[in-house]
Amino acid sequence: MEKKQAVVTSDTLTKEQIRELAAKSLAGIKNSYAPYSHFHVSAVLLSENGNIYTGNNIENAAYTPSVCAERCAFFKAVSEEERDFAAIALCGGLKGVVKDYCAPCGVCRQALFEFGGPELNVIMAKTPDDFIERSMDELLPFGFGPSNVA
Repeated sequence: MEKKQAVVTSDTLTKEQIRELAAKSLAGIKNSYAPYSHFHVSAVLLSENGNIYTGNNIENAAYTPSVCAERCAFFKAVSEEERDFAAIALCGGLKGVVKDYCAPCGVCRQALFEFGGPELNVIMAKTPDDFIERSMDELLPFGFGPSNVA
């Protein structure tokens, strides 16, 4: 984790910050462990405090114990007492080659909604300059979150 001390929200995120997150995600794809699917995924999570957490998919021969990159990054952040997040960038591709945008799976969309809320900025990158952004509200309309059980 990289520690910074600036307040960042999904509304104040600059294009340069988005490019930096995308570049870090692309650089981190080599850390993925995907011997079964061969689909490597990397994620970089930015907290509102400016801290950066990385994550990669980590597969297991039994499949169920596997974890996706996005959840890996969030679990690392939450275990370090982070609770407020501005953005997550991710990339993925077969054998670690990024050819297209990689969207979060359904399980990850639920986890992102839980920890990032409807305004979390999700950046799906092919390159640092070729990415698309969506809010969690767009990726998971009518999401089920903490406010539903409070």
